[in-house]
Amino acid sequence: MARSYPKEKRDLAVRMVLDHRGEYSSLTSACLHIAPKLEIGHATLHRWVVQAEIDMGLRGGVTSEESAQIAALKRENRELREANEILRRASIFFAGELDPRRR
Repeated sequence: MARSYPKEKRDLAVRMVLDHRGEYSSLTSACLHIAPKLEIGHATLHRWVVQAEIDMGLRGGVTSEESAQIAALKRENRELREANEILRRASIFFAGELDPRRR
């Protein structure tokens, strides 16, 4: 099960890796050494650091803000499709009720 960490702990962990990254041969190595000290999985810490670098513009990829916007647009799109389907079914129903051949 996925574990949730407070934002403060995430920020601290990312800052530690970025501050001490020069002391290690790679980002993975830095995460492997720092993560156990903070009781965080090294893969989780690596993912946080990569996302922080993307958000800072140091690495290509989808920023956290863009990701949130995409999720909001997908949610809105789904809701609009559901509303359109309801309206389509309602128009079919009422068209049938108004049909003079059914009277």
